[in-house]
Amino acid sequence: MRLTVFGATGGIGQEIVRQALTAGHKVTAVVRDPARLTVTGEGLEVFRADVLDPEAVRPAVAGRDAVLSGLGARNRADAARGVATELTRGVLRAMDAEGTRRLLVVSAGPVGPQPADSPLLDRAMLGVVDRVLRDVYTDLTAMEAELAASATDWTSVRPPRLTDKPLTGNYRTAVGGFPRSGRTIARADVAHAMLGMIDDRGTVKQGVGVAY
Repeated sequence: MRLTVFGATGGIGQEIVRQALTAGHKVTAVVRDPARLTVTGEGLEVFRADVLDPEAVRPAVAGRDAVLSGLGARNRADAARGVATELTRGVLRAMDAEGTRRLLVVSAGPVGPQPADSPLLDRAMLGVVDRVLRDVYTDLTAMEAELAASATDWTSVRPPRLTDKPLTGNYRTAVGGFPRSGRTIARADVAHAMLGMIDDRGTVKQGVGVAY
């Protein structure tokens, strides 16, 4: 497949690029600073552009089978400004202009509904996290509203707390919800899940919780 990856220099983005190249896909990595992209390999095209300029990124999404995004706020100040929403809006506009349909993005577990039978400890922990990261989740909720209003075949992948552990391939997913007692997942496994959902029609226009 021909894939485009936004946020390709981030933790999840670089994993998407690395795993996609290993699987034999052609990958266009959209970056602002090519020096920050440490992944190399046959089939990789590095495309330098500002995602806030939809016209500039249109060539990067034209004719692609899917677009995957690891874009998001790097800190709470970015989140308070709505960075994830703004950047994703730029991607959506470029895709709409080129007629590219399939889009998978990284969101966060607390944005979606939680299992009704979640243990009390899990609900308490979620409440604490929500207060600390309220700006982040507000931004991601607005981002998901942009997805829902778009013409794309989108999927929002919602992980809990991220770690840098190696890829396991051993995780749970929940379409439209979140795995019960799912507290962590490695960035590598989030990337693996996103690549695996590209051709999964059951995840189209859905939020998908992913966790161990």
